[in-house]
Amino acid sequence: MTSPIHDRPDTLEKALRINLSRNIYGTFAEIGAGQEIANWFFRAGAASGTIAKSMSAYDMTISDEIYGKTNRYASRQRMVAMLDHEFPMLVQRLSAKRGNSTCFFALTDTVRAKAKADTDQECHGWMGLRFQSQPSGQPSEIQLHVRLLDDSHGRQCAALGILGVNLLYAAFHLRDHPTDFLSSLLDDLGRRRVEIDMIDFSGPAFTSLEYQDRLVALKLVRIGLADAALFGANGEIWQASDVLWNKPVFLNRGSFDPITKLNLDMIESGQVAFRGDFGDAVKDRVELLEITMHNLLASTFDVPDTDFLARADVLQSLGKNVLISRYPQFHRISSFLARHTQSPIAIVMGLPLFLELFNEKWCTDLEGGLLEAFGRLFKHQVHVYVYPMGNPLTREVISVDKAPVSADQRPLLEYLLRTKRVRPIVACDDEYLFHTSSDVRGMIQKGDNTWQQLVPDIVLKQGPWLSLAQSATIP
Repeated sequence: MTSPIHDRPDTLEKALRINLSRNIYGTFAEIGAGQEIANWFFRAGAASGTIAKSMSAYDMTISDEIYGKTNRYASRQRMVAMLDHEFPMLVQRLSAKRGNSTCFFALTDTVRAKAKADTDQECHGWMGLRFQSQPSGQPSEIQLHVRLLDDSHGRQCAALGILGVNLLYAAFHLRDHPTDFLSSLLDDLGRRRVEIDMIDFSGPAFTSLEYQDRLVALKLVRIGLADAALFGANGEIWQASDVLWNKPVFLNRGSFDPITKLNLDMIESGQVAFRGDFGDAVKDRVELLEITMHNLLASTFDVPDTDFLARADVLQSLGKNVLISRYPQFHRISSFLARHTQSPIAIVMGLPLFLELFNEKWCTDLEGGLLEAFGRLFKHQVHVYVYPMGNPLTREVISVDKAPVSADQRPLLEYLLRTKRVRPIVACDDEYLFHTSSDVRGMIQKGDNTWQQLVPDIVLKQGPWLSLAQSATIP
């Protein structure tokens, strides 16, 4: 294997190295953005060393005849059907001739690139690679979903071609180094051109624990290839556009370190308020508990992946879907959700976090400052439900209409309340109101066992908090 740190060739050099290896041989099948991946190998020279077949099936009837009928062409289902057709055919036809010395592969993609008379539909696609890591070996597989962010058809096609070369090169040269594998996918591209928001590895080439699906999903977010990772309550990694498409969404942001009975009451009270406002229109809503890697109130951002996964484990055990994002500002998570749905969106939060929306240091990158931040937050069908705050010293309960914002900001708050874009949560459980997750964490670190009464039972059975409490009591 080449060194992943010091040897990072450009796109054309990657294609040439694969061509000259003479033991990597396969099929390119591309639908929707031209023969962009295969074109790099033709341009590099010596393409006969790599390309057994290159094809497109643009006509839907012809595509259906080859790969079977489908309802969505730029879909995972179609990409898998292409792999299932192309890879076995390649092996069957060529294994007798060169199977003992060749690692066969099939690289497929099905993409919706920007059209000449385009609408506001998302430009995206699925790319799949099935390959042998050694001659005559069992195949391994990589499946990824990509968003194409360039503003022209030509640049989107070019980006797709570069991504495909990067993927094939990484599969054969960087798979022993998972982080370098993932980061290399954006070589010669950059994050402003593409987002890889889901990638799945399987097969004998990816037995390392670092290729475990949730760790990979987190790493995509941490290194900036994706903005968010979505874990279903059933343990699966979800693709946001599939799960959230035109569904009402209920989102609660928190640290959940650990999740507390206050959190659960906030979620339940917010659900009641959301249903009260929209009735049957939100009965099939998708509930998300979001943990951001850049929490506005966090004291440190250096949180290991194992910590995020421990919190996700507990939340999933409670039957919750978990979204881990890199969005510090709420208007960005609002835009992320609105990308996938036009249905009502509820964001529930406690008053301390709501007050951070009025902190102008979080919107210095916006020309319109605070007003633009709120405009973006509420641009879509977003409603914010605010859970009251308890003062543990005075035992006073402070609701959002009494929020301590500045005199200049008070009219803005009153406007949001009057138009019902911000709604107070009235029904809450005063028993837990005065103990946040941060308070509970502090109790654990001090060895105060009171914390055990403030969390659901699942927190006492799994996760790092019991061991943290035990270590705090050891002299």
